[in-house]
Order: sequence, then C-alpha cells, then structure tokens
Amino acid sequence: MNQEYLFIILGGIPWTLAITAGAFVMGAVLGIPLCAMRVSRSWLLRYTSSTIILFLRSIPPIVWLFFLYFGIGSGYIQVGPVEASIVALGLITGANMSEIYRGALKSIHIGQWEASHALNMPRWSIFIDIMVPQLIRVILPSATSYAIGLLKDSAIASTVGVTEIAFQANFVSRRLFQGLEVFAVAGLLYILISLPVAALARYSDSVMRAKVAR
Repeated sequence: MNQEYLFIILGGIPWTLAITAGAFVMGAVLGIPLCAMRVSRSWLLRYTSSTIILFLRSIPPIVWLFFLYFGIGSGYIQVGPVEASIVALGLITGANMSEIYRGALKSIHIGQWEASHALNMPRWSIFIDIMVPQLIRVILPSATSYAIGLLKDSAIASTVGVTEIAFQANFVSRRLFQGLEVFAVAGLLYILISLPVAALARYSDSVMRAKVAR
C-alpha cells in the first residue's frame, strides 16, 4: 500500500474522533438526568428512567442509526449522516453513563452524607468538595473504558457514508484488493488513538486518588 492510500485512511481520523467525542459528550450530559431519575424517591421517575435505559440499551447501535438516518431523516426532518451517527451512539451512551453514575453514587457510604450534614455544611459544599472528587475517581475508569469502546463503535457510521477510518479503509481495500493489509492499518490506527486516552485516564485516576487520600 503506497503513501497516497495511507493518507486516504488517515483522512478518516477527524471524523472518527468527531463522532466519538460528540456521542460521548451527548451521552455524558444525557446520563445525568437519567441517573437523577433512577435514584429518585419517586417510584414513577425510577420506573420511567429504568424503562428508558432498558429501551435505549436493548436496541443495537446500527438499528438506531438506520432509524434516525433512513427513517426520521428521510421524512420532513433532515438528518445528516454525521448527526445521525452522533445521536444514535449518544443515546446509547447516555443510558450506559447513567448506570455508571448510579454505580458511583452507590459507592459513597451514606455515613459521609450524614457526617457532612451533622457538620452543618452547605449542600453545594458537600457535593463539590466532598462528593465530586470521589465520584470522578469512581466514574473515570468505567467512563474511559466505555469511551474506548465507543471509538470502535463509531465504525458503524461508515454504513451511512461517513468517511471515517472504517469507510476509508473499505474504500482503499476495494481499490487495491488488499483487505488484510489495509484493515490491519485501520486496526492499528484505532489502537494508536486508544492508547493516549487510556494513558490520560490512568494519570488522571492517580491524581484523583492522591487528592482523595489527602
């Protein structure tokens, strides 16, 4: 494979990163109200949230993508391939992030809340100064693992014409009739992108653990 075709595959990196980042940010934000509903004292909110989460997680990402792009996008609402990919993956990410948030909340012993209230600390101070550092420390490893998985799932965007890494690799392999070499390069690119994310997460986790320990 010559340099020209290598650059074609490399040209898919920005779209892969854009879809991954967009879907993760959307999911991280969407997961907050879903988690709040899930731990609410209202049985109606808990039931509604658990139903939404189950619904979002039960349908494969590619089905969501086709529903948004070929279904809704073919009607009065125009949905582009990139937007459809971000929203499809973002919805599923929101459901999964809400469960990650809920698990983090459960990891904090109720005694910490009671002790903070006994000291008459303001609610905002309890949450920001005591709870948030611990929540981030618990959330970070799971969120990072999910983000790396999301990076790989972004390849489904190629099915609707987004020129990300998988799409470009498929294009080059058809031109060269060299599937093994071309997709080996594509796989290597996914690994090279994932490694800095994992390294940053490990560093951030060590810093957060040190702060919590103090």
